Amino acid sequence: MKKFLKDWAFTIIIVFAAIVSRLFIWFPVTVEGHSMDPTLADGQRLVVVKTSSIQRFDVVVAEETEDGQTKQIVKRVIGMPGDTIKYENDTLYVNGEKVDESYLDDYIAAFKKDKLQSTYSYNSYFQERAEAADAFTTDTDGNASFEVTVPEGQYYLLGDDRIVSKDSREVGTFSRSAIVGEVKFRYWTLDKFGTID
Repeated sequence: MKKFLKDWAFTIIIVFAAIVSRLFIWFPVTVEGHSMDPTLADGQRLVVVKTSSIQRFDVVVAEETEDGQTKQIVKRVIGMPGDTIKYENDTLYVNGEKVDESYLDDYIAAFKKDKLQSTYSYNSYFQERAEAADAFTTDTDGNASFEVTVPEGQYYLLGDDRIVSKDSREVGTFSRSAIVGEVKFRYWTLDKFGTID
């Protein structure tokens, strides 16, 4: 028994630590759909950390209930509790201050070029939505200028592909308890292996 423990102790400790951390600290999730393009793509696999504090612009996993079914969605935190969020023609203002969303630069440029028609060549419905849009980020009524006050204890979550994403503009804000963790790492696909900015 002593020899067994001596030979396998390190391996047993590592396996035990991995199991415990999986239960309490992190979990895997797979991206479904295109709402976080181009930051995250459909089918990519991520590591989500449950214990992170949530900050503005973090990419998070939240639980959403639709038609009685609870599902996990991946979105970006735009509004913190108590914030006033305003968009004017694809420019974000947080509490009256202009804030850069550099992660949207490529898609906003593509929207200005051809309304994302070449980007969305794989999906005619996305092309129709983009063609009809007055801006890359609009509210549910299609307004390019809109303002939202985030209630205390709530978070305003948006997908990076604003034309495609179903998010807080449609389903409302999310409580802290509905946000189950922050996306920290992408382990699949291998060409995108690494941390998430």
